[in-house]
Parts: sequence; structure tokens; C-alpha cells
Amino acid sequence: MAVVSIPDEQRELTDVREIRDFLEQFGIWYENWEVEGRVDGDSDADTILAAYAPEIERLKERGGFVTADVVNITPETPNLEALLAKFSKEHTHSEDEVRFTVRGRGVFHIHPDKGPVFSVTVESGDLINVPRDTKHWFNLCDDHSIRCIRLFEDPSGWTPHYIDDNIDGQYAPLCMGPRNLSAEQPSDLKIDL
Repeated sequence: MAVVSIPDEQRELTDVREIRDFLEQFGIWYENWEVEGRVDGDSDADTILAAYAPEIERLKERGGFVTADVVNITPETPNLEALLAKFSKEHTHSEDEVRFTVRGRGVFHIHPDKGPVFSVTVESGDLINVPRDTKHWFNLCDDHSIRCIRLFEDPSGWTPHYIDDNIDGQYAPLCMGPRNLSAEQPSDLKIDL
């Protein structure tokens, strides 16, 4: 389950209803889908997409998305450092960024125009969207591995539009767990999935 951390308020949310209510005020969807016994996180992309086809179709209708794929990032990903460096700064997109985590963990840092900077640690089973034009960045956790279903309005994907206020450097890339809210070893790797 996700954990929301609001560092400037020294507050964390772990209750699903509190998380949904908090994120909703920023236009962010949060859902937790069943993963246990549904599909193996190491399955091929077609198998994963087929396993979640009803949810994907529902999201396509809700958000106007036209395509979905599966992204798999591991420490063995070719040119990982260069890929991660490409998205190491706060940025926006001209369409919603939608991710369902099949395997692994990561942290979306959100910088809303009205409200505090906060992070959403996602893990297997968590779905989140970052609305278009919302300032954000992303860090990988633990083993620098994540596998996600992504949805797009434009089949060619989206381009990051960078923000030059360097706020991303003011917040540590912490991975928060629902049972252990202590900071793990920070990762200096950032990626926008």
C-alpha cells in the first residue's frame, strides 16, 4: 500500500481512505488493485496487460488514454544512469502520467501550485496518476527496480518540461514503507516512468 509523506508538516498518511482524500484535492487518483495470484511480476508484457485489461479499459475511458504498455527498469537496464539523469529534475507533462506498479517500489514527489510538496511511495498494487501540468519528479527505491503499466493519450508518449526552481534538491528521495516509516538508504537515482 502507498504511503504519503508531507515533510514540511512532518506528517505521513497510511490509511487508504486518508490517502485518497488527500490526493483527490490535487486531482490525483489513487487505487490499490489486487496483485496476489493474479499475475507474476516477471510475466511478459502481453500477459500483464491481459491480466489487467478490464482496469486498463476503465482507465482509458476515464482519462481518454489510447494505449498502454509495460515498462521494466532494473539495475541491468542499458544506459540506466543516462536514462535516469534525463528525468532527474522537477518537470511537468502535457498529459496525465498514469502508473500501475506491478513489481518494485518508487516515490512520486509532487509539487502542487497550492499546497505543500509531498511524496507518494508506491509499490506493487498501487495505481496513481500525476495530472497534466503538475510539477513532479520520481525516485526509485531499494534495489532500483520497478515494473509498471503506463497509459498514454498520445501513442508516442510524452516529453518532460523542466522546471528551473531546483526544489527537487531540497527533498530527500526517501522510500517509505507502510509498516516501517523510517527512511531507507536514499537513492540518488531518479526516473520518470
